[in-house]
Amino acid sequence: MACKVGILFFFVNLLLQVSNTRATVPAIIVFGDSTVDPGNNNQVPTVLKSNFEPYGRDYDGGKPTGRFSNGRIATDFISEALGIKPAIPAYLDPNYDIKDFATGVSFASAGTGYDNATSDVLSVIPFWMELEYYKEYQHKLRRHLGKDEANHRLTESLYLISIGTNDFLENYYIFPTRSSEYTVDEYQSFLIGIASNFIRELYRLGARKVVIAGLPPMGCLPLERTTNMFFGSDCIDEYNNVAKDFNKKLQGAITGLRQELHGIHLVMSNPYDKLMEMIQNPSHFGFEDAETACCGTGFFEMSYLCDNMNPFTCSDANKFVFWDAFHPTEKTNAIMADYVVKTTLAEFR
Repeated sequence: MACKVGILFFFVNLLLQVSNTRATVPAIIVFGDSTVDPGNNNQVPTVLKSNFEPYGRDYDGGKPTGRFSNGRIATDFISEALGIKPAIPAYLDPNYDIKDFATGVSFASAGTGYDNATSDVLSVIPFWMELEYYKEYQHKLRRHLGKDEANHRLTESLYLISIGTNDFLENYYIFPTRSSEYTVDEYQSFLIGIASNFIRELYRLGARKVVIAGLPPMGCLPLERTTNMFFGSDCIDEYNNVAKDFNKKLQGAITGLRQELHGIHLVMSNPYDKLMEMIQNPSHFGFEDAETACCGTGFFEMSYLCDNMNPFTCSDANKFVFWDAFHPTEKTNAIMADYVVKTTLAEFR
């Protein structure tokens, strides 16, 4: 009898441990650019796609999905770490439906930005349209789960926003329109105003757990180092300083929004320092190269310039911080996601 009681106690204790590790977040809802786009651009008439090899070669089954990486992206790893599912699908992917999206979905579009003018550059989904898709998603979820259950899930879900780099690197510093209208400081404030209004609208629609990412050290992307080749291909300090300044302003806006929006749980994820640590000390993380990229030379290769016609793609992406001239490898995404989960997202677990 004592043996049976002991076995029963063991299984009850095991069940308690399992329940304690279950996610307190029922779904992850994602907005942003190529850092978090799992394939929405596949359904958009744009040249900015990655649904062909060698993209996705290290994804489950070696399948190119539209993720701008050799494998999974950071939000996939975050979803898995929170005990939800190993990958977040793209809202426009016809292979998925509301049953799949009920536990996580991404509305992100590679090449987009806060600024509508940024999405126009490569004809991708503008940021405001991602919000319209989300409203459509809400209606579908209420039909699928019922109004009360859907509203509860929408309130308890974790909303992740990762965007902004394209506004500078694919817009402000390339085309004269915005740079003639705004100083860098004014443009930063313009973008943060858009971000703040986006969060206000999410809040009005029921979101209460929101994480917004700051900018990475964008002057250290292989694409930008190339433009600096006559100065040793070093990182472009001007761009990195803009990223740091933007992040400070964003943090200030978040502080204000917390006071303004009652009951919101709003935090900022800052990828700058962790990615810079990998770039400056790659061997510490098991990398061999943080300057060029696995796909080709790492100079200009992105999207169709990183395809099977390119003869220079590396054999082991795990040795590289960057997959193409703009995007991290799966390994880098995993390290960044682990860092975010253990720091920024710790309070949501």
